[in-house]
Amino acid sequence: MSTSAPDSVDETAGIESEVADICRRARAASRRLALVSDRQRSDALLRIARRVRSDAATLAHANAVDVEAGRSAGLSGALLDRLTLTPERIEAMAAGIDVVAALPDPLDGAIAEWTTVRGLEISQVRIPLGVVGVIYESRPNVTADVAALCLKSGNAALLKGGKEAIHSNSAIADLLSAEICAAGLPPDSVQLLRSTDRRATKALLRQDATIDVIIPRGGPGLVRAIAEHSRVPVIRHYEGICHTYVDAGADLAMASDIAFNAKVQRPGVCNAMENLLVHADVARPFLEMLAPRLREAGVELRGCERSCAIVPGMRAASDEDWRTEYLDLILSIKVVDSLDEAILFVNDYGSGHSDAIVTRSRENAERFLREVDSATVYENASTRFTDGFEFGFGAEVGISTNRIHARGPMGLRELTTYKYVVRGQGHVR
Repeated sequence: MSTSAPDSVDETAGIESEVADICRRARAASRRLALVSDRQRSDALLRIARRVRSDAATLAHANAVDVEAGRSAGLSGALLDRLTLTPERIEAMAAGIDVVAALPDPLDGAIAEWTTVRGLEISQVRIPLGVVGVIYESRPNVTADVAALCLKSGNAALLKGGKEAIHSNSAIADLLSAEICAAGLPPDSVQLLRSTDRRATKALLRQDATIDVIIPRGGPGLVRAIAEHSRVPVIRHYEGICHTYVDAGADLAMASDIAFNAKVQRPGVCNAMENLLVHADVARPFLEMLAPRLREAGVELRGCERSCAIVPGMRAASDEDWRTEYLDLILSIKVVDSLDEAILFVNDYGSGHSDAIVTRSRENAERFLREVDSATVYENASTRFTDGFEFGFGAEVGISTNRIHARGPMGLRELTTYKYVVRGQGHVR
């Protein structure tokens, strides 16, 4: 008789016990952290930013191990790009932490205050969410970004990165732990689950008594699996199927630059453009201007019948193409006859992430911004700006396509909730 089953049961029980203990420690830390002053939290972040810079070589070495393993495992170019920590990205990580440290205290002051007809004085005040669990793939900078935002907002963070970034995440978590302790914050304020066993993730999703929210960051498969199996509330971010619509009244040179940036600047991220819509009145001159630029940059073009007639050699797009987040140098192009058709297409095929119009028409811009149902809508700008750092948040814990609690880049404010403080003078009802 095989003995593997009892061993497996024992291993699972051990993993669940370890995860439960980590979560209990996070809950205890969150209660202490909520009482720490903003100055102490910000000082800790400044220490962490300095340490990121001084340990840049250590982080780069750990990351190189992950990148080489990922390349050997056949990770796609987009995933390898997300995984890689260049010197510029390490500096951006530190700079983001500095920005978060300098932001106003998200817990300071009342949201609203009033006195009832019975004389009760009521204040609505911001408080931390509590314990924030983040499950993410590939991007090791998320470890530092999430830790910074959670510390600044008084939340404890539980981080579960993908196995492809385990060395990078561990190196970042080590310096976080050292500086958190040195700053006098609760040692368990930020914890990384270092097990690469999927059972650890499943165990984390069952900790509804100690975790307040789970935020998944990764592909749609990961997000759906977490949303389906989690007992903890989940703030979801599905695909980033982002559109740029070039209106009949657009400055075509501007539109070309915006569309090129939205697709090519970093195609493997969720705010990159996947579908380009062009009004029929400007389709020929615009596509004849843009298509050679895109092809020179290595972009594969797929299009509707009318766009294929304008750009020779373009592959015909299927209905599935319009619904696909490529995260790669692939772009689907459709010619439309009106702003109405463009808005309808975006709302039907988009994922509610980020969509843009390029136009000179104030009326058309306002209609697009009002009627497109996405977390972020743009007039004459690239969708690549949907980012916590670009929005002035310092970093982001994720980009939510939910409609409840948080939508778009989630910064400090989105990591808080509120409670009511009611003061009376012997009031009874």
